[in-house]
Amino acid sequence: MTTTTPASRHATRSGDGVAPRPAEFRTLTGLRIVAAVWVVLFHFHFSPLDGVDAAVGVLGPLVTAGALGVDLFFVLSGFVIAHTYLDRLGPALRIGATARFVWARASRIWPAYALVFHLFGIWVVARLVWGSDDRIAFQAVQPVVSLSEYLQQLVLVQLWDAPFFDGVSWVGSTWSISAEWLAYLLFPVAALVFHRLRDLPVALLAAGSLALMTPIAWAYLLTGSPYHPWSWAVRVLCGFGAGVLAHLVVGRLQAEGRASDRVRRWASATAAALPLVIAAGLVAGELLGPGRGGAVLVAFPVLVGALALADRGPAMWLARPWAVYGGRVSYSLYLVHIPMFEVFWLAQEHFPQLLGRPTPTGHAVGLAVLLLTLPAAALVHGLVEEPARLRLTRLRLRKPEPAPVARPIVFIPAPVGPVRTSWGSAAVAPQPRRGGGALHRRLGAGSRTVTVTEYVQRVL
Repeated sequence: MTTTTPASRHATRSGDGVAPRPAEFRTLTGLRIVAAVWVVLFHFHFSPLDGVDAAVGVLGPLVTAGALGVDLFFVLSGFVIAHTYLDRLGPALRIGATARFVWARASRIWPAYALVFHLFGIWVVARLVWGSDDRIAFQAVQPVVSLSEYLQQLVLVQLWDAPFFDGVSWVGSTWSISAEWLAYLLFPVAALVFHRLRDLPVALLAAGSLALMTPIAWAYLLTGSPYHPWSWAVRVLCGFGAGVLAHLVVGRLQAEGRASDRVRRWASATAAALPLVIAAGLVAGELLGPGRGGAVLVAFPVLVGALALADRGPAMWLARPWAVYGGRVSYSLYLVHIPMFEVFWLAQEHFPQLLGRPTPTGHAVGLAVLLLTLPAAALVHGLVEEPARLRLTRLRLRKPEPAPVARPIVFIPAPVGPVRTSWGSAAVAPQPRRGGGALHRRLGAGSRTVTVTEYVQRVL
């Protein structure tokens, strides 16, 4: 009896020696909405509302450590990108394949980003012109409004020359999109290395995946925060690389037939237990000091790999249609939630009697704004993100059509006088002169032969 996994649809490439692989890990798609909601709740906990403070007092690091959702996104991205592109880009660095990969990733992330970036940019400029103070965003370091900053953010390179991500983006959370765009551009070169590691022992690949998460985990243990110069680069590159190695582990287990029912049973149990272990680690880490529980991110590659192999138990909730759809709109949710929160926070400042910290109206409006991020994300995904991706991918670079080869024209004099015919036989064409066969051999088999009369008739 065969076991059907959540990623039961297979994509096969014939003739390249690559075994059939799942077209989509549905559990991982569902995990994306969990990561996105975690980040959204983390940002919402800064709302000046008594009810929010009370909830944070109960949930503690389960909410205040929500920034770890970004690191989970990085690991997920590395896994999924390797699953989709490593076999195409890993064998050799080819310009055409690299260009198609970059175009596909740009088509995926840029359209929705451009929409939110420009809409919120209008809001930022309005605050700059008509605001009562110098603040244009709810960020510790105020972003700069200038043409050069606009152009950098437009093409998602605003973070690349900054040691810290504070104030580099008008939409504060989009620093991670700039970081991930850098990882995408580096991946075609990194794929040359990762592709040659795929035959290493599974245990070594798994150890490497965990080792890549240790620099950030160690920073959490030492200081309670991964915040140091260029820490954003360590987070994205190590998280992305850990995800790629986790994919190599899963790929080896599947290719070698070692993903047996026993392995999938253990993976399902691990995927069910690990979220509880992560939550317990977050709470226990607070006993060591504020933020120390963030070191649990070292388990993210294990969680991703286990979910990719799981086929039963609580993990299957992430493969249900509602979770998969949530995962598909998670990118738009990540984009829209900060602009919506910024509008609400500014309204709280201007109307404290109505929306202030202790007011019931403030709590009702705040909860409504929080919940409305989901339908807003669904609209952006359905009207912009997905349609634009489909249209742009149709325009991706293709190999140019070969230029038509000019064929030489051979002139043979037309016969003079009537052609003799006889009943029961076709017209007899004149025999070519001696040497005609050699002429055809020199011109090649692709040459056309016409008579002078035929040529003149066609021209005239």
